[in-house]
Amino acid sequence: MKASQYQAQHFLWSVQDGVGTLTLNRPERKNPLTFESYAEMRDLFRGLAQAEDCKVAVLSGAGGNFSSGGDVHEIIGPLTRMAMPELLAFTHMTGDLVKAIRACPQPIIAALDGVCAGAGAILAMASDIRLATARTKTAFLFTRVGLAGCDMGACAILPRLIGQGRASELLFTGRTMTAEEGERWGFHNRLVEPEALMDAARELALSLAAGPTFAHGMTKTQLNVEWDMGLDAAIEAEAQAQAICMQTADFRRAYEAFAAKRAPVFEGN
Repeated sequence: MKASQYQAQHFLWSVQDGVGTLTLNRPERKNPLTFESYAEMRDLFRGLAQAEDCKVAVLSGAGGNFSSGGDVHEIIGPLTRMAMPELLAFTHMTGDLVKAIRACPQPIIAALDGVCAGAGAILAMASDIRLATARTKTAFLFTRVGLAGCDMGACAILPRLIGQGRASELLFTGRTMTAEEGERWGFHNRLVEPEALMDAARELALSLAAGPTFAHGMTKTQLNVEWDMGLDAAIEAEAQAQAICMQTADFRRAYEAFAAKRAPVFEGN
């Protein structure tokens, strides 16, 4: 798959210098998600595992907001009229989107501004790194629409990011987490000015794309699989993973560059 050749139908997508940028692009509605955009994002992230021309991806939203979550009229309304098999097919699809984000080897950077709510907050949560602005407002507001907070992996992932107590509060109440809280609690990696958000995200993405991308994929894999491991199993898994990385050409390139007193140029293999 050539990620740069992919023509998105329900959001904007471009690839430049190894960095893919996905922009939710319904700014007049604060970039809500639809059945179609859920499915297309799931398929795109699944395909990125075979995309050698995309080494990092940035998630963003147009018009000063990230995403307001599932569209009230195009998703929530129809869901109230569905039978259980259809509802389960939908919740499996949305969960598969998070699985695809976590499973793709590329680091995913979420560039967050303004509203980041519901499934939008889940997309941010599922990403590897989150940059935000002071006006970012994040809310896991499922209880506000009569649903449980356990949506799309929230009860598994959010406590690992911000702690059990803070995650419980957000998931039970559906209240907004301010940008300052998000940074202090470890949800946001850092806050930047709104006008500098995309430049900061791209700068970080380019720095990661210039790194040892095979090794980055290994890091992401271990971050995922070690959730369910004891310490001994995790150390053994990392020993095997690191031994594999030691066989890569990038490892040799780094050594040769160090010996020659120059910066290494990684090629991802």
